Amino acid sequence: MSGGAIPRLVIAAPSSGAGKTTVATGLMAAFTEAGLAVSPHKVGPDYIDPGYHSLATGRPGRNLDAFLCGTDRIAPLFLHGAAGADLALVEGVMGLFDGASDRGELSSTAQVAKLLRAPVVLVVDASSQSRSVAALVHGFASWDPEVRLAGVILNKVGSDRHEQLLREAMDSSGVPVLGALRRDGRAGTPSRHLGLVPVAERRAEAVESVGELAARIREGCDLQALLALAHSVPELPDAPWDPAAELAPATETAAPSARPLIAVAGGPAFTFSYAEHAELLAVAGADVVPFDPLRDEQLPPGTRGLVIGGGFPEVYAPDLSANAPLRAAVADLAASGAPVSAECAGLLYLSRSIDGKPMCGVLPAEARMTERLTLGYREAVALRDNALAAAGTRVRGHEFHRTVLEPGAGADPAWGLTHPERRVEGFVTGGVHASYLHVHWAAEPALAGRLVASAAQTAPAGSTVR
Repeated sequence: MSGGAIPRLVIAAPSSGAGKTTVATGLMAAFTEAGLAVSPHKVGPDYIDPGYHSLATGRPGRNLDAFLCGTDRIAPLFLHGAAGADLALVEGVMGLFDGASDRGELSSTAQVAKLLRAPVVLVVDASSQSRSVAALVHGFASWDPEVRLAGVILNKVGSDRHEQLLREAMDSSGVPVLGALRRDGRAGTPSRHLGLVPVAERRAEAVESVGELAARIREGCDLQALLALAHSVPELPDAPWDPAAELAPATETAAPSARPLIAVAGGPAFTFSYAEHAELLAVAGADVVPFDPLRDEQLPPGTRGLVIGGGFPEVYAPDLSANAPLRAAVADLAASGAPVSAECAGLLYLSRSIDGKPMCGVLPAEARMTERLTLGYREAVALRDNALAAAGTRVRGHEFHRTVLEPGAGADPAWGLTHPERRVEGFVTGGVHASYLHVHWAAEPALAGRLVASAAQTAPAGSTVR
């Protein structure tokens, strides 16, 4: 079987809350336990669900976002992530046809399914309906004839009698029922202000939950029928995404002899990252080393650059603040002019404080929690040359936070937002680029190359050379 014919399914739903993550993660775990190499994917910008997917499969959870990366990169990124897999499962986002605001189908699960030529399995919350489920499925199956709605999994079924009524109703729909799952809260995943609690914060409990999900899926779903459906796909004509090929024409990379060490924040407080970022950094010539700002009191020896992605620093503010030696080390590295890329949580960590708890003090700003959710896709342009982006670089990004930073931009802002509103945002100071904006570097590989090239010109952390 060629890579382009990788067996694949898209797991979608009529709306959020129907149980997509429960079913997708359970299917990933069940097929993995059956001995298959399963490649996990998530439509949209979400970082948290891929953590559960990775736990279920033992492979990196990868995102497929047509707004952030462009429609032409969806199939190549999919093939890159699914290389060597026996089966690929793609969890959708929101409702099947919901996408970026005011952009039609852009970034919707339906669009990604069409780009991947993949059959869709619809997860339906059947808890408050019986015959109406057939009308709902019929509507979704007929809305867009280019979307192949090939099966349904009935979720939150109340009883044997309820299941019988649902199946009888579905008999006339022409869409087969591939599973029926009872209402069961035992394998639930706790949530908070930005969605599910990440795996890194509850690993032992998450392992148990994923195991229970796999058991429920084995009991309630026809795995053989689902696998046969996954094999009924055509070959994709695209070539897999190749970070080396993407980066080479985009920017000058570090010389092989230089190989600067770039430290990447991780641990429970900084869980948001796209797998392709580390791959691009490595191809650009960096040695990528993770560290945990909650536990490590110093940056990795020889650090020449720093990447601090998203996460939940507001939840761990007291512990991050208590690690004064690392805060000082980060501040010293930033003061040396070394390149530092900080997104959202990283932006807050570099500020003076979060809810009054001292942080690194690199940026002249204070952060605090609010009740207001800031959420949505953005378009932006780099206003000046900096360690991450050349002036004029245009990117698409995503904001997702319940914090505010005062002020929200420095004298030299990181980005000028151009859509859906016009404003400046973030900070550029020395080698620091800090912003609320999450950007997928696969869409703009030059960001990784520029960061590594800048790091190669920087003295290692702890060096007396300035």
